Amino acid sequence: MSAAVSTPPPSTSTAADVLLRTEGLQVHFPITQGLIIERRVGAVRAVDGVSLEVRRGETLGLVGESGCGKSTFARAVIRLVDATAGRILFDGSDITSLHGDGLRRIRRRMQMIFQDPYASLNPRMTIGSMLAEPVRLHRIASGAEAEKRVKHLVELVGLPRNAINRYPHEFSGGQRQRAGIARALAVQPEFIAADEAVSALDVSIQAQIVNLLSDLQREFNLTYLFIAHDLSVVRHISDRIAVMYLGEVVELSLSKELYDRPLHPYSIALVSAVPIPDPKVESRRKRMILRGDVPSPANPPSGCRFHTRCWLRRELGDPERCTTETPELRELVPGHAARCHYAEELLGRDRREKLVEVAASHSDPRDADEETVTAPDAGPAEDQTVVPGDPLHP
Repeated sequence: MSAAVSTPPPSTSTAADVLLRTEGLQVHFPITQGLIIERRVGAVRAVDGVSLEVRRGETLGLVGESGCGKSTFARAVIRLVDATAGRILFDGSDITSLHGDGLRRIRRRMQMIFQDPYASLNPRMTIGSMLAEPVRLHRIASGAEAEKRVKHLVELVGLPRNAINRYPHEFSGGQRQRAGIARALAVQPEFIAADEAVSALDVSIQAQIVNLLSDLQREFNLTYLFIAHDLSVVRHISDRIAVMYLGEVVELSLSKELYDRPLHPYSIALVSAVPIPDPKVESRRKRMILRGDVPSPANPPSGCRFHTRCWLRRELGDPERCTTETPELRELVPGHAARCHYAEELLGRDRREKLVEVAASHSDPRDADEETVTAPDAGPAEDQTVVPGDPLHP
């Protein structure tokens, strides 16, 4: 049985401002049993009722732990995987069920940059051939004009001119990602989904690619859905940020607002994981370490999906409402929405800081008793398990 689809928070944007909108988007992958006669016994709810808007010319950051549904959401809006339920509206048109020529036409307007450029580039084709192929298929240019466009794309993303005649394995990781960006730009799209486009790169190369994406956005008025697990990168490039947990959006706000005043307990844990470059400050601050593992998307918890790991619920005395009622994505202040029954507790800075300080002192392994963190033989009781490390990588 699917989760109830929440109504998106109020929006001040007009229809003309919105390039991409999803309404209650669901992507479920069936779980089957049997070799000869297969029968469906369940489903992995990778994306479960996501309603989002991406405005023209903006960058919407999408963050969350591995397995929360970020990449599946991006592939669904690009129409690389089919939606189970809900709608995908691109420039006001419903593209949820498009096929054939209709889908081919929309492909030119929306493209994707994949996480692993080496896996997404054809090893048997030169960079020039890969860039020329979509240009010819979509009848943008041919002959000498297509070759001229390929040369321009190579220069645009900062690759050497001789890259046209070279193969993907001859390049570094950063250069291959530049080639992937060039391929996405080849058909002159309006919308690009960047799926962990910088995650596999060195920090110095990450900065170059992020700056390149920003420059291209300004030059061509591109709209980005930028997916990452590194919040410092997302903060740098995004106008707004949506936080996903177990197939649902749990918080949505302006980029600066999310870092200055997160209103969902999960977002607070993610922000606390962002390192501070000052060693003295970093050594003194409290980190919110989430306990336990992420529940299975095939069998999500009842009520609030985060309640099994929620530090705020513990500090409030484990209210029953968290386990029985599904929270809605509510706008608490203009432009800032959170999916939490008790998000109002985090609105005031003093109250929020006090709750966070107390909860962090219980969860930070630097303050925990060694017997609490590790226990010999039988191991710790379930309600005392502490999983040290970044909550983005449990």
